[in-house]
Amino acid sequence: MILTEWKDFGTDAEYYTQFSFEQEVNDQFEAMSVQEGKDIPNLIWTKQYVVVIKNNTRLINDVTFIKFPRNPSVS
Repeated sequence: MILTEWKDFGTDAEYYTQFSFEQEVNDQFEAMSVQEGKDIPNLIWTKQYVVVIKNNTRLINDVTFIKFPRNPSVS
């Protein structure tokens, strides 16, 4: 499901609000993709990037943000 309004989510180590996410990736939120039955989005779109949310471990709930430019020819 694609959401155009921010939905807060958390891991065992961190709780992400729209403000904290934008501070971490240094860009403005536009949309997010959340799979059914999951609390953490798998993709987040910002003005300049597509951010892939990758799970780090199996035992604890932690994620890494991987940023890809939305328009690589401009970057």
